[in-house]
Amino acid sequence: MVEAVVLREEIPIPEGIDVTIEDGVTIKGSKGQLSRKFNYPNVVIKRDNGNVVLEAHFPKKKDKAMLGTIRSHISNMITGLTDGFTYNMKIVYAHFPMTVKAGKDKVTIENFLGERYPRTAKIVGSAKVQVKGEEVIVTGINKEDVGQTMANLEQATKIKGRDPRVFQDGIYFVSRE
Repeated sequence: MVEAVVLREEIPIPEGIDVTIEDGVTIKGSKGQLSRKFNYPNVVIKRDNGNVVLEAHFPKKKDKAMLGTIRSHISNMITGLTDGFTYNMKIVYAHFPMTVKAGKDKVTIENFLGERYPRTAKIVGSAKVQVKGEEVIVTGINKEDVGQTMANLEQATKIKGRDPRVFQDGIYFVSRE
């Protein structure tokens, strides 16, 4: 007789967070709402006693990996709705003083290395960008949107064709909270 092998992960649901599992996972909190579909056949997502439970029956290596990935995504969604995500960046220039302006859906970087035309970086999803002097603060509830917005800012000021040891101008990641 074969005994069922089940890999089980539990994610506790904190106070003030409401989790709905129907066609995907929807999580509501005081800061907003996040939804995501997880379409992987061998991982079952359900709710049980104030926890989100992930199960995989007779798991293979890929099933175990996917279970961990889904667990991380759901944990990040809960963390985003309870605490939020904040990335701090620093504007660095030595040659030309650059001007950074945050709009609704893009950030404009003017006078970067004395260029005539402004560079732009897209603000992804629900992320918000604030510019305070030499600091740029990217905040939001979705970790992927905040991280991609930060990466877009770094990539917009990437210098090509010059020695990076000499030309260190740009917008760089400093810390995350």
